[in-house]
Amino acid sequence: MLRLAGARLLDDRDYPAVRAALAADPVGSCMVSARVEASGLDPWRLGGELWAADNRPARTGRLQGLCFAGPNLIPLRGNASALRSFADRALRRQRTCSSLVGPAEQVLGLWEELADEWGPAREIRGDQPLMALDGPPQVAADPRVRAVRSEELERYLPAAVAMFIEEVGVDPRSGDGGASYRARVSELISTGRAFARFEDGEVVFKAEIGAMSASVGQIQGVWVHPDRRGGGVGTSGTAAVVNRLVKGLGRTASLYVNGYNGAALVAYRRVGFQQVGQYATVLF
Repeated sequence: MLRLAGARLLDDRDYPAVRAALAADPVGSCMVSARVEASGLDPWRLGGELWAADNRPARTGRLQGLCFAGPNLIPLRGNASALRSFADRALRRQRTCSSLVGPAEQVLGLWEELADEWGPAREIRGDQPLMALDGPPQVAADPRVRAVRSEELERYLPAAVAMFIEEVGVDPRSGDGGASYRARVSELISTGRAFARFEDGEVVFKAEIGAMSASVGQIQGVWVHPDRRGGGVGTSGTAAVVNRLVKGLGRTASLYVNGYNGAALVAYRRVGFQQVGQYATVLF
C-alpha cells in the first residue's frame, strides 16, 4: 500500500491551531482537550504526542487532521489520507496503546490501516453513541450519591474493579498487581471526581468524571451493584453526577455508551442525555 510521508509531531507553537480544532467539537474532543489545557503540547507534560496530518511549515490555520497518541490512540479528525499518515507514524514503533477510541469514522478508518500489523483486536465496538446534557437532569438526583472520601478508597476499589472487568473484559489488577489502577482511582478520589452511594459500607452505585476540559466533563465507570439493578439506582445516581458537573462545575455532562447496552441507553435518555455523535473503540 502506498503511504504518505507520515504525520507531523505538533509542539507548543501549534497551540492556537490545536485549540481551534478541539473547540470545533468540545464534547467529542474532551479527553484530549483536558490534557492540552492542563499541559500544553510538550509530549513529556502531555503524556503523549499530538500529530497533524499535514507537513506544512506554517503553525497557524486549520489543521487537516488531528490525532493523540498516548495510553490510547485517539484520532479526532481527518480524511482517509490523514488517517493513512497517522497509521504510518504509529507503525514506526511498537504498539503501546491499550485501545483506539474516538469518533467512529476516524477510529474505524484508522483501524483499517493498522489492522494487518496490529491485529487481531480483542474486541471492536463500532457503535457507541456519544451523548451530552448541558442542563439539569430530567429525573430526581439521588441525594445519597456524594464524592468519595480518600479514606474510603478500600471500600470503593472493589466496585471500581468489578466495573472495569464488566466493561473492558480484563482485570485491571493484572500485570502489576493493580498498583497503577489503584493509583488512578486514588487520583480520581483525591480530585473529587469519584462519586458513590454507600449502603452499610458497600458501594451500590458509582461513577467518575474521567476527563474534564474547561467546558465539558466526561462521565465514565457508571456501575450499579448487581443486586440493585433495575430499580432506578443508576438513573438517579447518574443524575446526581450530572448535577455536580452542570450546576456545580459549569460544564456540559457527556458520556459514551455501547450501542448494544439497551438498558443504559434508556436510563441515560431518561436522565436527559441526547446523542451528539458516534464513538467507536478498538480494544487490544
